[in-house]
Amino acid sequence: MTKTLLFDLDGTLIENSMDTFLPPYFKALTQKLGGLVDPQKFIAQLKASTEVMMRNNDPQRTNAQVFADDFFTRSGLAREQVMPLFDDFYAREYRDLRAFVTPIELSRKIVQHAFERKYTVAIATAPLFPRAAIEQRLQWGNLGDFAYALITDYETMHASKPNPAYYREIATRLQVDPGECVMIGNEVPMDIIPARRVGMKTFWITSAGAMPTDVATDWRGTLTDLKRLLDNGAL
Repeated sequence: MTKTLLFDLDGTLIENSMDTFLPPYFKALTQKLGGLVDPQKFIAQLKASTEVMMRNNDPQRTNAQVFADDFFTRSGLAREQVMPLFDDFYAREYRDLRAFVTPIELSRKIVQHAFERKYTVAIATAPLFPRAAIEQRLQWGNLGDFAYALITDYETMHASKPNPAYYREIATRLQVDPGECVMIGNEVPMDIIPARRVGMKTFWITSAGAMPTDVATDWRGTLTDLKRLLDNGAL
């Protein structure tokens, strides 16, 4: 029996394309560092260290530790000088990126219904950002006031999508069997395939007019379809 709902965030509960979001994010972060580093080299190393973080398989090291160890070793920047700037960026300049995120009215109703029906609810977003950044995107989507059982961030998690270990860690942290979870997301390689691999059920958020039949998933459809399932107690 399903007890736990795991929601992807960007592209699922909020309208936020990383193709649109990341360029101004990189620009703002580069400006924050001023003249400390060449912008192109900084962005290149930021991306490279993020890829290293995404491949993390060490259960003893958080994603944040993996990223920082690689980034500061290879960039030559001083950790004690840059980390306070990173922290201040997420407290200040990051707020201006709200313009690139659009809330989805139905998302709030769905999350509210899930809590009313006594599901355990977690935000299973790719843990590549600090908690402060993810909480802000939840706020921008009018979803920040719920008592989520877990929000996956890079300070906490030891793996990332699409590594199945990410989904196993979520189940362990929530103290539930993977078979009691439904992962709800819009990206098949990141959300659906690895969650199914560890035994979770899945709901693929897709458009009603373009639903390929060659993707193995328990349910598929729009947010409206998801709400209908919740209303009917069918999940």
